[in-house]
Amino acid sequence: MTEATSVYAPFDPAFQADPYPAYRHLRDHDPVHRHTDPPFWALSRFEDVWTAVRDHGTFSSASGLTFYEDEIGRLGLAPTIVMLDPPRHTVLRRLISHGFTPRRTAAMEGALRAFVRARLDGMRRREADGETVDLHREFSSPLPTFALAELLDVPEADRSRFGPWVSALTTFQDQGFDTAAMAEGSGARAVAEMFEYFGGVVAERRERPGDDLISALTVAEADGERLTDWDILGFCFVIVAGGNDTTGNLVTHAVSLLSDRPDQRELLVADPSLIPNALLEFLRLEGSVQALARTTTRPVTVRGVEIPAGEKVMMLYGAANRDEREFGPSADVLDVTRSIPRHLGFASGVHFCIGSHLARLQARVALEELLAAHPHVELDQPRAKRIMSPFTRGWVSAPVHLGVSPCAGSDGPSAGRTSP
Repeated sequence: MTEATSVYAPFDPAFQADPYPAYRHLRDHDPVHRHTDPPFWALSRFEDVWTAVRDHGTFSSASGLTFYEDEIGRLGLAPTIVMLDPPRHTVLRRLISHGFTPRRTAAMEGALRAFVRARLDGMRRREADGETVDLHREFSSPLPTFALAELLDVPEADRSRFGPWVSALTTFQDQGFDTAAMAEGSGARAVAEMFEYFGGVVAERRERPGDDLISALTVAEADGERLTDWDILGFCFVIVAGGNDTTGNLVTHAVSLLSDRPDQRELLVADPSLIPNALLEFLRLEGSVQALARTTTRPVTVRGVEIPAGEKVMMLYGAANRDEREFGPSADVLDVTRSIPRHLGFASGVHFCIGSHLARLQARVALEELLAAHPHVELDQPRAKRIMSPFTRGWVSAPVHLGVSPCAGSDGPSAGRTSP
C-alpha cells in the first residue's frame, strides 16, 4: 500500500492515493503554491478558492480546465460551455437551462429507482451464491450511464458506448495529452466518435422531436436566440464526459466513508431524510473533482503573493473542502448532520455544476435503496482499487460485502417495496 506524503506532487502515486496530508501542508504553509513542471499556481484555502471561482473576470475558464497548455486544441474541441466566460457563457447557460430543468430531472426518479432495485436484486443473488460483488462496476458506475441515456433518450443498444468514451477521455487527460497518447489517438478518437454519434441524434431530433432533453434543447429559445447544433453537441459532451464518472464516484465514496464510520451509517439507516445533507458531506470529504484550473486575465495578489496575468491557477477543491478555517477543527471527520452553508463540491459562481440536481437525485436514490436493502453494507477496502489522477478522485473497482444470508432470495430485504 502506498504511503501518504505531505508533498504536493500531482503525478506522484503516493499523493494520488491520499492527497489530504499534502493539502493540509499547503493550506498551513504554502496556500498560494507555485508548481514548476508543468508551471502553474495552486490555491488550497477555502476562502481563496471560493473567491477566485466567483471572480470570472480575473480567473477565466476560456483557456481550459487543466494545467496543460492548449488542452482544448489538443482534444480537437471548440470551447464548450464549461470553457467559456460571460457574456457568452451566460447566454448558453440560460438557453440550456430551458431544457435541462429540475422538473425534467425529478420526473426520472421512478425510472432511476426501478433501475437501482434491479441492480441490487442481481447483486444480492450473486453474493448469496458466493460470488464477489463490485459496487462500483455493478452499481455506482452504471447508474449515471442509465440516467444520462434516459435523459437523452439514447437507444438501449447504444448505451454501452458511454463507458469507453469516458475512460478514453479521462486517460487522455491524466496522461497530460502527451505525444504518445495523441499518436495512439484514443482520446481524440473518443471525442470524434462522441460528436459524430450525437451529431446524428441532434439532426434526428430536429426533424422528429420527442420528449427528451436533446429535443427540448433544439427548441429552447431566449430573447430570440436558439442553440446551434454545436452548442447542443458541446453540452452532450460535457454531461457525458463530466457527469458520468463523477456521480458514480460519489456513490462509491459514500459507501467507503460510511464503511469507516458505521455509527454514521446507522444514522442514515434510521433516518433516510438525512441522506440529502449527507451527500454534501460526502462530496466535501471526497470530491470526485479534486482540482480544476482557471487562467488569470490580469495580475492578482492572493495572500500577499502576486500571480501574473496569463497564468494557470489550480483551484484545489479537495483541499479547500477540508479547510479547518471554514469547517472547524473536525473538518476531516465525517458528520452526516453537519451544517454546510457553503462548499465547493459542485464548484461555485457562474460555473456551478449545471447537472448538480441530476447528480444529487441519482446519489440520493442509490443510497436510499442500498441502505434500506443492505444496512450493513461495507466496502472491502484492501481489495478496492482507485483511479490515479491529478484532477479527479474515484474508483476502478470497489468490492463490497452486502451482508446477504446464503439463503437470501427473491424475498430478501428489498422485496415487496413499492415506489413512492
